[in-house]
Amino acid sequence: VQLQASGGGLVQAGGSLRLSCAASGRTFSSYRMGWFRQAPGKEREFVAAISRGGSRMDYADSVKGRFTISRDNAKNTMYLQMNNLKPEDTAVYYCAANLGANFYYTGIQDYEYSYWGQGTQVTVSS
Repeated sequence: VQLQASGGGLVQAGGSLRLSCAASGRTFSSYRMGWFRQAPGKEREFVAAISRGGSRMDYADSVKGRFTISRDNAKNTMYLQMNNLKPEDTAVYYCAANLGANFYYTGIQDYEYSYWGQGTQVTVSS
């Protein structure tokens, strides 16, 4: 599967952005999906993940209550709605995918994902 992330940009603190991750192929519903981010000088970190069917979502503590992950299997697309953005959310955001045998499993470690998009920059000004 090939992944294309989009939707990043520059926003003021307190603002919102919605990231999209479009996937190629006809078996999108077979993949569990995730978002990770990497800020300058820092390691890549988990943001959110969603199971194959979309029934289970997991979030990093730092984004709980502000970010919402979702997917539309009919459109082969995953989303990340980001509200109340903070300067510390500034990073390159990557979408990731991996085939999921378990319908309800998500995966919060980057080594659990085999496919990665190119990243989209999110910058939050104070």
